[in-house]
Amino acid sequence: MSAFVTVERDQSAVAVVTMNRPERLNALSPSLVADVTDAFRDLGRDRDLRAIVLAGAGRGFCSGFDLDPGEDAPGGSERGPVGSFYFRQQQLSDMITAIHECDRPVVAAVHGAAVGGGFAVALACDLRVAAPDVQFGSIFVRVGLTSCDMGVSYFLPRIVGVTRAAELMLTGRTFGSTEAEHLGLLNGISEPDRHVEAAVDLAREIAAHSEYSVWMTKRSMWANVDAPSYRHAAELENRTQALGTFTGNLDEYAAAFLDKREPRWRPL
Repeated sequence: MSAFVTVERDQSAVAVVTMNRPERLNALSPSLVADVTDAFRDLGRDRDLRAIVLAGAGRGFCSGFDLDPGEDAPGGSERGPVGSFYFRQQQLSDMITAIHECDRPVVAAVHGAAVGGGFAVALACDLRVAAPDVQFGSIFVRVGLTSCDMGVSYFLPRIVGVTRAAELMLTGRTFGSTEAEHLGLLNGISEPDRHVEAAVDLAREIAAHSEYSVWMTKRSMWANVDAPSYRHAAELENRTQALGTFTGNLDEYAAAFLDKREPRWRPL
């Protein structure tokens, strides 16, 4: 059981992870960060799971770094200001890594405030669905630090392009769902208060595919985002496709097509 995270499962191989600290707009305290990290590490090992939705309870997705100094991150206690802050930064980056490198695709269901660290959490997910009231912002630069934090300087330029990312990171301005969709940040805007349901619907589309297909598509896509050339990317693609034939699922799909039925995917 987690103090600040809930996990719900349905029958379609989708899990909904909810950050549950609504009285603080799900601000990223060390305890909340630890709970999110643990949840994604555990779910990433679940063979029956195909996709994950990440949401926030209450009025917003996540208001970012919790400025309340009352709790130290693991390893940060009894250290000076720099050491204590560094260990908290390391804990935050470990959470982003756990989300991004989870073997299950992650769909962010975003509403209300998704700023600072909350913006970073949304960017670390593979897909994003937002309610109309969402407010995004890389606001780190507005508090005397830089906007290069929690993976934002890695993910945002890859999602919206360098020029747009530079503007958003250097100004620290907030922006809503319409602009976010125009920038290519979103996979859709839901009806009001329906963002979780819309994200689950998208996750279920992913969950309909085989374990190998979903797992290797996510891993290969992100590996090839950093590929130095098309030739490098093609080599990974070719090997991944050849390996996939050994699952037997290509033959199963062909048989299902001829029989006019849904495929019965074989386990990996």
